[in-house]
Amino acid sequence: MSNEKIAIELVQQQDYRFEITFGGDVPTLIADEPAPLGSGMGPSPVQLLCAAVGNCLSDSLLFALRKFKQSPEPLRTTVVAEVGRNPEGRLRVLRMDATLRLGVPASQLQHLDRVLSQFESYCTVTQSVGQSIPIGLTVLDAENVALH
Repeated sequence: MSNEKIAIELVQQQDYRFEITFGGDVPTLIADEPAPLGSGMGPSPVQLLCAAVGNCLSDSLLFALRKFKQSPEPLRTTVVAEVGRNPEGRLRVLRMDATLRLGVPASQLQHLDRVLSQFESYCTVTQSVGQSIPIGLTVLDAENVALH
C-alpha cells in the first residue's frame, strides 16, 4: 500500500448521526455522538479512533505471527482512550492504552520475542496516530502473562 488514497463518505442522517460509506462491498456504518449532543445510535468518533488503533495493532500482530506459521487465535484487544481538556479547555484524546490478548499461552508460539519487538512498527494507523497521541501497549498471553 504505497501512495494509496483511501476515501470514505459521510452523509448526515439527523443531528450528529452520520452514515459512513466505505465503498465496494463494505457495509455502511452509522456513527453518532453520545447524548446530549447526539442520540448514541452508533459509535462516536473517539470510539472509531480506538477501533482503528486496536484493529491495526491486532492485524499487525496476527500478520507477524502468521509469517512464522504461528496460530495465536483467538486474539482479543481492548483500547481505552483518555479524553480530557487541553490547555485551551477543548476536549481532546489525551492518551490511548491498548491491551492485546493472545488466545494461547506464550509457550505455544515460536519466534514470539522477535514478533513482539517488531509488529508495532508495521501498524500504519497506530504509528500515525501515535505521532500526536501517546499510545501505551501491553501484550498478554492466554494465561495473562505480560509479554510486552
